[in-house]
Amino acid sequence: MNANDAFLLTLGLPVVASPVIYLIGRIATRKYPKVDLARWLALLTLLVDGYFLFIVGTEFIQTRHELLIAVGAISLRLDGIALLLAVAVLALGTLVTLFSGPAIARDSGRETYFALLTAMIGTIIGLGAADDLFNLWVWFEAMALCSYVLVAFYRNEAAALEAGVKYLVQSALGTVLVLLAIGLVFANTGSLDLEEIRIAAQPSGLMLAAGALFIIGFGVKAALVPLHTWLPDAHSQAPSGISAMLSGVVIEAGLVAMLRALGALHLVTVSWGALLLGFAAVNMLVGNLMALRQTQVKRLLAYSSLSHMGYILLGVGAGAVLGSENSAAGGFFHILTHAMMKGLAFLAAGALLYSLHQALGNHDPLVVDDLNGASRKYPLTAFAFSVAVLGLGGLPPLAGFMSKWQIFVGGFQTGNAWMIALVVFAALNSVLSLGYYAPLVNRLYRRQPASIVEQGKPIPVLMSVPMVILSLGVVVLGLWPSLADWLTGPAAQSLLMLFGG
Repeated sequence: MNANDAFLLTLGLPVVASPVIYLIGRIATRKYPKVDLARWLALLTLLVDGYFLFIVGTEFIQTRHELLIAVGAISLRLDGIALLLAVAVLALGTLVTLFSGPAIARDSGRETYFALLTAMIGTIIGLGAADDLFNLWVWFEAMALCSYVLVAFYRNEAAALEAGVKYLVQSALGTVLVLLAIGLVFANTGSLDLEEIRIAAQPSGLMLAAGALFIIGFGVKAALVPLHTWLPDAHSQAPSGISAMLSGVVIEAGLVAMLRALGALHLVTVSWGALLLGFAAVNMLVGNLMALRQTQVKRLLAYSSLSHMGYILLGVGAGAVLGSENSAAGGFFHILTHAMMKGLAFLAAGALLYSLHQALGNHDPLVVDDLNGASRKYPLTAFAFSVAVLGLGGLPPLAGFMSKWQIFVGGFQTGNAWMIALVVFAALNSVLSLGYYAPLVNRLYRRQPASIVEQGKPIPVLMSVPMVILSLGVVVLGLWPSLADWLTGPAAQSLLMLFGG
């Protein structure tokens, strides 16, 4: 099998398999209610998809040649950014699929859940590889449609429906702005192909307006402050596996879409990268300050995602405006580590939420007081949660420290005074984040067990396996960060080519 065919299968298999998973799962549920066939079909689909991605990734790393594929009107480009996003979403999505079986076993509509989760993974892979504005928008919207339904999966809960509607309305407004931007670009360049736009785009007021609309439209999904107001509700009300996907890869997919669009307009102005750096500072500060006041665990983790998007923006922004390959590689490394750490944090929180609340038949939120003494009854989950949040706080030698360190070192190497000031600001924010991460760990290990913990149900083994794998990943990448160079290096080079190559 050649790399082109393998790449098409990587992208197409989850999308095509999604309705099959739904139909077979629906039929099987009616005849055998206790057999969760949809989950196993989804897991099989993603494992096979991982094999195809392995073929593609091996070919790309060995040759360092981008794959360009045209299927009718669909134009696809596999570069370093697309490969990194595909690896992140497929790896995390597979673990979430495994975790979600017991987590939603008591709920109806499981076949819908697994079918849409599989489809969302395929659409994110397609978004990362889109090579023209129209198909970039199509993949983006397909991803959004899947996520709307998954956020409101607990449709009998008023809070979940409210979160889903808020997410839908704000994302729909962003979509309108993206369409307006695409119209402006097409009117000025006569093309929707990203490479042709790069050549044809010239400085003008309308093209500046198009870039601004791209930032706002895609910025809603990427959770740029102040476009983030959907995020805490959506992350906290969605099933925990979907919260992990939203925070770990969906908001990063929104950033990738924005980078693709702005990269095509890089000759219009050099200010795109500077704007990303400005959003980086605001995201870090607002995310940390809002997280400090939260009493619900999943809302706290949701707000911390704003801060971590700030670190990613700091890295890619420095690459875009200053040409710093090390900063850009650090930003993409943080996409990987954040997917692992935040995915682990949400899965561990979800496991506790399941054992303390959902297994008892209620949908009350997991609050910080519920963590008191949880390590005595749930040592593995408490350890996994601790690894996740301490990694997010930048504690060495965990993966979060190494990705932040690479961003900071790359920023200092630029010698730019403003960039150095931003790096210092980011380092202070990293210390500030420990103000809400460390107390969570303290509650787990140094408090007497809460009554709700003593009455909690056991955590199923299939929920524990993904936590063990992600915990190992956070530790291993922290000790040997060079293991990710094969992904982050090509992604950084692709970013530099977008914004000046």
